[in-house]
Amino acid sequence: MPKMKTRKATAKRFRFTGKGKIRRAHAFRSHLLSGRAPKRMRRLKRPDLVSPSDEEKIKRLLPYG
Repeated sequence: MPKMKTRKATAKRFRFTGKGKIRRAHAFRSHLLSGRAPKRMRRLKRPDLVSPSDEEKIKRLLPYG
């Protein structure tokens, strides 16, 4: 049986933590930033975890995580 291929687009967007959870970046931080509050921008800067309902889908796309 051939090896499973990693979805490269998914691999660039998600990283595994040491305990096996999946980290992701926040959206809404690329442009038109001047109208947003500094508190919101600081919060969006920090990575977040993927919701448990989406974890299985992403793990299927990253077989060797």
